[in-house]
Amino acid sequence: MHVLVDAVVLLGTAVLGAALARRLGVLAPILLIVLGLALSFVPGFPDVRLDPELVLVGILPPLLYVAALETSVPAFRYNLRPILLLAIGLVVATAFTVGFVLHALLPDVPFAACVALGAVVAPPDAVAATAVARRIGLPRRIVTILEGESLINDASALVLLRVSIAAMAGTAVTVGEIAVEVARDAGGGVLIGAVAAVLIGRVHRAIKDPLLDNALSLLTPLGVALIAELLHASGIVAVVVAGLALGHKLPVLLSAASRLQMHAFWRLVNFLLEGLVFLLVGLQLREIVRDIDTAPVTATVVTGAVLAAVLAIRFVWVYPATYVARLVPRIRRRDPRPPAKVPTLIGWAGMRGVVTLAAALALPMSLAGGAPYPRGLFIWIAFTVIVVTVVLQGASLPVVARRLRLEPDDPTQDALVEAEVQNHAGRAARERLDARADGAPAGVVERLRGLVDERTNTAWERIGGGDRETPSAAYRRLRQEMIAAERDVFRTARDEGRIPEEVLARTLRDLDLEESLLRERTP
Repeated sequence: MHVLVDAVVLLGTAVLGAALARRLGVLAPILLIVLGLALSFVPGFPDVRLDPELVLVGILPPLLYVAALETSVPAFRYNLRPILLLAIGLVVATAFTVGFVLHALLPDVPFAACVALGAVVAPPDAVAATAVARRIGLPRRIVTILEGESLINDASALVLLRVSIAAMAGTAVTVGEIAVEVARDAGGGVLIGAVAAVLIGRVHRAIKDPLLDNALSLLTPLGVALIAELLHASGIVAVVVAGLALGHKLPVLLSAASRLQMHAFWRLVNFLLEGLVFLLVGLQLREIVRDIDTAPVTATVVTGAVLAAVLAIRFVWVYPATYVARLVPRIRRRDPRPPAKVPTLIGWAGMRGVVTLAAALALPMSLAGGAPYPRGLFIWIAFTVIVVTVVLQGASLPVVARRLRLEPDDPTQDALVEAEVQNHAGRAARERLDARADGAPAGVVERLRGLVDERTNTAWERIGGGDRETPSAAYRRLRQEMIAAERDVFRTARDEGRIPEEVLARTLRDLDLEESLLRERTP
């Protein structure tokens, strides 16, 4: 019962914090971390110690899975070069930079342990990137690069962390062993994710019940991650590969009802887990402070140096990664040189999150032979990097984006492309209607033709813009008023006992679906 009460209190606090963030116009991750920091010192508030395995196998896979489902595979493939340069190259560079800085300040600590901390703080978090980048309206390509980086970099950081921990334990690690570890983790994860996507896709095709589709969707990331970890492969890579493959095929795997329900389901899961994750990160402060066994001055200097190294190396890396590759004519023709403000913004968008904290908590208690090392300080440094990057960079990212005057995606261009495709889609729909309309009442056929024309006209209306109310906008406004009137009549009839509850529920569902469609199409 005590565990259930704690869970309800934590979820309720996360929901209230997210609601308050929306009310104040603040990014939810920032407010929730600050709220967690404050509540960690409140007597009686649930004292939750994060379990690294629970985070990496229970919480992170669903969040990565939904992010992968929503990621455009063509856009991901087009931006694969910058994504890999950040997700693998920058992770390695950060880990060794932090390792050198830390070893210079703490020469008694083995270099392998210092690199292990570097691997811990190296990967920007998928949750933080998704939570911040999309909500401040960054250009679509930058969002794709940041999300792609955060989907992959956790795996590369954890592989490097495992190798470093093995070296900390006194195991000689050769280049060949590192190559085998990478091949087993990354290659095994890709293989398991691909096989899982094929098998789960076939099951989705066979399922006709939206509830079963949603249940399978919830089990997919957890099951794939567990199987991958049991086979000593990367569960993160497996989940991301499965999510990308299934997300790309969802239009042909699921029915319309399943897709609608799954979208709403994953929005709720993502909202709750995202809020809970940042709140739990903040709540760790009291325990982390208590475990520090290093002199305050030394802890402050070392923490500041590592934080500066983490922030600086991203900028040092991102500019050459952006421009050096474009010295190759073929790459330059395919992907022209962007203005400097693009890598500047990417350099500033390096928020860390729960993966960093979970990896820090997974650090061994001692070195080879039981020798001590400042583990409490290492966890404190990782925690500080999370808080500073989320609060400082997350809060200032909208301001930086505005100051850089990055050109947003052109909504007119999007509307033009949509209208052109809708025109072709309308032509295909009319051809299919003419081919299958034999024997159908003429009035039904004409009504269906009118629906096709209406959708095509609506798409073209979006291009014009302007302050005048378009015919489609007028239709939405008036139809919503009509639906409200219909709903009132049916509810009154139920209250007066003229219709049973089942009739009201069925009618309200139809009206709600129509109204939600009208709201979705509102610009």
